[in-house]
Amino acid sequence: MNQCTILTIEDEPAISDILRLNLKSAGYEVISTNNVKQAENVVKTIIPGLIILDWMLPGTSGPTFAKLIRNDKRTQNIPIIMLTAKSLEEDKIEGLNAGCDDYVVKPFSPKELVARIRALLRRRSPELTEDAVSNFGLSLYPATRTVSGNKQEITLGPKEFKLLHYFMTHTDRVHSRAHLLNHVWGDHVFVEERTVDVHVRRLRQALTSTGFHKLIQTVRGVGYKFIGEQNNQPFP
Repeated sequence: MNQCTILTIEDEPAISDILRLNLKSAGYEVISTNNVKQAENVVKTIIPGLIILDWMLPGTSGPTFAKLIRNDKRTQNIPIIMLTAKSLEEDKIEGLNAGCDDYVVKPFSPKELVARIRALLRRRSPELTEDAVSNFGLSLYPATRTVSGNKQEITLGPKEFKLLHYFMTHTDRVHSRAHLLNHVWGDHVFVEERTVDVHVRRLRQALTSTGFHKLIQTVRGVGYKFIGEQNNQPFP
């Protein structure tokens, strides 16, 4: 199953049902709302992996909500797809300028929408996809929750697997402990930052027999960095 939860904001019941049915069939968790106020209450509780947003909504419009999402540091990176009957070029421009990443016109093909969601997640939130990732011969398979390297199967706990997946899809960046807590544990899970150190230590221990523990570097006073091979860097 995909790890991604999709928030839909659609006030037409028939379309909302179509979205929920097709997205669940594609393996996503779905939270359905029919106005911006409901959606705001959801976002206060969780950060969805992606938002599908209608334009014409009761009360606050879709573009206005998109701007609110983009102007909030906590939610500014959530991918947004505008799903609307407004098809003029100037409407598309306004929707994209409001912060939407993609624009789909009704009536729409559910299969095409799912394909657009997958493409957008690959680009914006690769840790929420089921695409296999590989780095210096270390391979991670989200669909089967398996990891292997140097001809060995590597056994990881659920949190270590999720942490490694995030590292491998965000290589060569320095991640603070607070950042990792927000993106791996969730921003509404209140645990101490040293929890990250505990799970990084467990991850390193699990990778030691294959030598891949060297890919996880400690950045003193900041957090951690996972070395990637895409920049032709040598193995540490």
